[in-house]
Amino acid sequence: MYYEYLTVGIILFILGVLGIVLNRSNLIIMLMSIELMLLAISFLFLINSVVIDNLIGQIFTIMILTVAAAESAIGLAILVAYYRIRGTIAVKSLNLLRG
Repeated sequence: MYYEYLTVGIILFILGVLGIVLNRSNLIIMLMSIELMLLAISFLFLINSVVIDNLIGQIFTIMILTVAAAESAIGLAILVAYYRIRGTIAVKSLNLLRG
């Protein structure tokens, strides 16, 4: 029963990596792929924490979820501000931000 959950977590992580690798033009999909990877890792921490009967995985999961929430809030705020200024969120146009 443990291996099915492990397989689901690994598949979710691979889907997140593929979302970043295959789609480098849309920044929102890239942020969603990063979120999917963080959630897959936290899922794997939870499963391993239950299997080995240790609370460290659950503590790491809470920290990962906190970082994921902050990352998505800040990332989306930057995207909205950039879209208001430039009118596009294409990754190729983000090179204008270099100073």
